[in-house]
Order: sequence, then structure tokens, then C-alpha cells
Amino acid sequence: MPICSLLKPIRDKMSAQENRVMALSEWEDRWQAGKTGFHRSEVHNLLESNLDKVVCGRNEVRFFFPLCGKAIDMKWLADMGHTVVGVEISEKGIKQFFAEQNLAFNEEPVPAIPGAKVFKSTDGTISIYQCDLYKFSSTVGGKFGGIWDRGALVAINPCDRQKYATLLMSLMNNDCRYLVDTLEYNPELYKGPPFFVSEEDVKNVFGGGCDIELLESVDAFEKKHKSWGLDSLTEKMYLLTPKAQ
Repeated sequence: MPICSLLKPIRDKMSAQENRVMALSEWEDRWQAGKTGFHRSEVHNLLESNLDKVVCGRNEVRFFFPLCGKAIDMKWLADMGHTVVGVEISEKGIKQFFAEQNLAFNEEPVPAIPGAKVFKSTDGTISIYQCDLYKFSSTVGGKFGGIWDRGALVAINPCDRQKYATLLMSLMNNDCRYLVDTLEYNPELYKGPPFFVSEEDVKNVFGGGCDIELLESVDAFEKKHKSWGLDSLTEKMYLLTPKAQ
């Protein structure tokens, strides 16, 4: 049987989501309505188990959190002496983070991004930009030695993945180590988000600029996923590092 015939069912499954689009306003509406089932109330276990592969003995690493929400992982890393920069569209989510972590903060405009604001902890360890992710850049926030992508690559519109990858790679220092968390399931059964992201998808959008290593693959199926119409769900963790120039 020709290889293209073998690949067709995979492509057909992926096409079930490829045209799915969510507007920024829909994410803001979810925050306003308290529909934040994607938020975790504890540090992500796969970040904990793979942190040494990101930090690599370095001190005071600058971490980037795309679409950070109110992830407590930000406070966890800051407490270790690292600094964190996040981007999030929802002001409510940002303010909830600082309130729930008992952190005082200052709020400032971002001159380079009209209408954007940055919320900074008074100790300077955590900064969260409230803006469209695609308007953020290294000119605004600098470059990073670490990236923790949990719930970002799987949340962006599938048609925007290459644009997203290009942005993320532009934020990486030469020694950057980027952890990305993905989900695999049958996309014919659930429209997302979170969206189905295969290893092939990761390689297609990041492979030109990064070396990619699969660190872990775990069965992440829970009772709540039955309500999504799923019968299985696999979570995969990849480590991305810039290719030598």
C-alpha cells in the first residue's frame, strides 16, 4: 500500500480541527464566566519532574510563560530565584494570580503595544503582560533562557501554529531550553480546545530552528475527559533547544 494511503487517515483526523478558530474575546469571556477548567491548582507534575533538564544547573533563569493564565508554576519558579515573564489576554486572570499568591504588584502601560499593560510584582520577579500574544516580542520583553509552554501550543488556533512557533523561537536565547506540553487524542471526537497536537505537528513548526527531544509520554485520561466524548488521552512532554548556528 502506498505510504500516502497510510497517512491519509492521520491527515483526515487532523483536518477535523484545522479550521477551528477561537477569538481572543472568547477566551476573555471564559475568564469572566469562571470557565477556567484548564487552570491547575498545583504545580504541574511534568514540570517538576523535568525541571532539572530546563535549568541545567543555571541560577536566575529568565522564564517565559506564553498564555500564562494564573499558573501557580510562575510563583514556584520565582521562589527558586528565577524570574518570570508571562503573557495573558485576561486582566481578570492576571489580577487573580497576584491576589491568590498574595503578591503586591504595580500596573504600567506598555508604550510599544498600544492598549497593553504590564503587571509587575513589587519584588521584580514576576511580570505579566496583558496583550495579544502576537504583539509581544523580544523588543518588548527581552529573550529567555527557559520557556514553559503548558496550555499554550494546545490552545492557539491550529492555523496559527507556524506564526506561534516563529514568535517563540525569536524569544529564545542561544542557551534556551523550552518545555512544551502536548495532548494527543482522537480529534474527530472533540473539537477542542485544548487541541490535538502530534509529534509531527511539533516537528513541522519547530523543527527548522530547534532540536526536539521527547522526554515523557503519559496516560493523562481522567473522568472529565469522558464528558468531552473521549476514551483516551496521552500527554507528551518535549524539550526544544535552538539548533547550533
